[in-house]
Amino acid sequence: MKYYFKALKKYANVEGRASRAEYWNFMLFNYLISLVVAFIEIRLRTNFLAITYAAALFLPSLAVGMRRMHDLGKYGIYALIPVYSHILACFAATAGPNAYGPAPGKR
Repeated sequence: MKYYFKALKKYANVEGRASRAEYWNFMLFNYLISLVVAFIEIRLRTNFLAITYAAALFLPSLAVGMRRMHDLGKYGIYALIPVYSHILACFAATAGPNAYGPAPGKR
């Protein structure tokens, strides 16, 4: 859960790098919270909560995805290609510092 809040704190920061753990934990908790929101909406018969949650998490999701691409030594724009970026996010990071900064956790 700490990675979820870490990504929210850096919600619009696309500089630097994000580790695999940070990216996938953020995605996991985002998915779980989305399921809870969807369940609540089914019970309330509305769609306001899902739209609000998706809008609120758009920038943090994009930013953590871009930082993850930076960790791999790729341009952050690859985060906008859905399937390709998720496949790339599974691979190990560039060892040591790269053009986007030092390795996550090594600062």
